[in-house]
Amino acid sequence: MERAQQGPRARYREQTRAEIKGVALRQLAEGGGALALTRIAKEMGLSGPALYRYFANRDDLLNALIRDAYGDAATAMARAAARSARGSRGVRARLHDLAEAYRAWAVAEPHRYLLIQGAPVPGHVAPADTLERARAVLGPFLPLFATGSPGAAVAATVDEMAAWLAAEESVGAWVARYAPEATAAPRTADAADAPAPEATAAGTDRAASALAGAVLAWAQLHGSVSLEVAGQFAGMAHRGSTLLGAQMELLADAFGLE
Repeated sequence: MERAQQGPRARYREQTRAEIKGVALRQLAEGGGALALTRIAKEMGLSGPALYRYFANRDDLLNALIRDAYGDAATAMARAAARSARGSRGVRARLHDLAEAYRAWAVAEPHRYLLIQGAPVPGHVAPADTLERARAVLGPFLPLFATGSPGAAVAATVDEMAAWLAAEESVGAWVARYAPEATAAPRTADAADAPAPEATAAGTDRAASALAGAVLAWAQLHGSVSLEVAGQFAGMAHRGSTLLGAQMELLADAFGLE
């Protein structure tokens, strides 16, 4: 009986939280990144204390918006990766699919994109789990670049990524989660079962290639998409998709993707 009574209240709470977040996003869009809980409360017909029953403070609300944005972006990327992998498209074509999916989400959700990829909101510190959520967005790129043969133009980046993998266990775990084929076989206690040194080195090379490619893809995506979302291409003749496609072609060439 009590649980049944709590059901509608819980649903109402979630609906109200969703409405608050919707008003907050609109306020961010209109105010260039400013967020005022008093204005949100006034628009919704709530008192200040009533609003704080749903979010403890401004940062709590911002954290919820950031988590939602990363979650939706990651979902869009995962779906795009699954669709692309179902066909007979090559790795290079799949890279284009992922890049366009990233751009499409950002263009459709410009203020949410800028919330997670634009300038930080003054005085706000991102939640601790932001890193893992950001990695989930980029994760689908890892298996594509694990198949590559990096050329001289990206060799220094690959070397730096290899050092990063050696220094931070969590980075290796991230690569292994999305591109398990890129990681070396684990060494066992029995020397006879241990992988040959060249096999271990090859695995490290694949992981470093995967990581370098994903990081470079992110850098290209962030630069091009952020300019487009911010309206910096206005008055120019090119389309954002054309520019991004050219950048992905250059990146695919650098990694020898087929």
